[in-house]
Amino acid sequence: MDKEKRIALLIDCDNVSYKSIDGVLNELANYGVVNIRRAYGDWKRPNLQGWEEQLHPFAITPVQQFAYTSGKNATDSAMIIDAMDLLYSHDLDGFALMTSDSDFTPLVMRFLSSGLKVYGFGEEKTPSPFINACSQFIFIEKLIEVESAKEDKETSQAEKNKLSRSELGRDAGLVRLLRTAVEQTMEDDGWSHLGQVGKYISNNSSFSPVNYGYKKLGEIVKVSELFEVDMRNTSSMYIKDARKK
Repeated sequence: MDKEKRIALLIDCDNVSYKSIDGVLNELANYGVVNIRRAYGDWKRPNLQGWEEQLHPFAITPVQQFAYTSGKNATDSAMIIDAMDLLYSHDLDGFALMTSDSDFTPLVMRFLSSGLKVYGFGEEKTPSPFINACSQFIFIEKLIEVESAKEDKETSQAEKNKLSRSELGRDAGLVRLLRTAVEQTMEDDGWSHLGQVGKYISNNSSFSPVNYGYKKLGEIVKVSELFEVDMRNTSSMYIKDARKK
């Protein structure tokens, strides 16, 4: 049996909303077990009350960090030091960083150089260098919307968040990424296995279907109508650029 992958979740409470934590943990469950969960901030400050209420329900360990100097973010330093300690002292397969701060980009690059996956979660205002550096990056606003829909038992809101065929087609970056991945994984018969397409995308970008309102890459492929789809053996999806008929 394959070893269950172990992930450390580090949360910059100064820069992300506590409302997304349930969605973040649900998403990470797809990749492994989150056996280390730490939240960083000055817990004496009233603005962290929302996060404080999430600690026990989600088994998160709070890490106190005082703001020793006005205007300086001591939380960043504490997270970076802790992260490096974990890198060398624990046998981990990946890190999950909840932050909207691009100052963590060098840390992400360091993890990647050690062969670890890095899952980023931040607000839509997150600078692109941090987004692009992560193995996968998800906007927490999307996760908050999904969790809100679950609580209200309204599937209609989740459907509204899905980008339409025309919206997907207007996203030049997405279209280019999908077409390149299909071309690079094409087999002798001109078709590409969706699993290999997804692997290529994962190795070359921080793409996540969640940011487009979908759970799986295959859903985006079908809705976009950019590709022909051939289902083989009932469960294997093969796709081909619809322009190459």
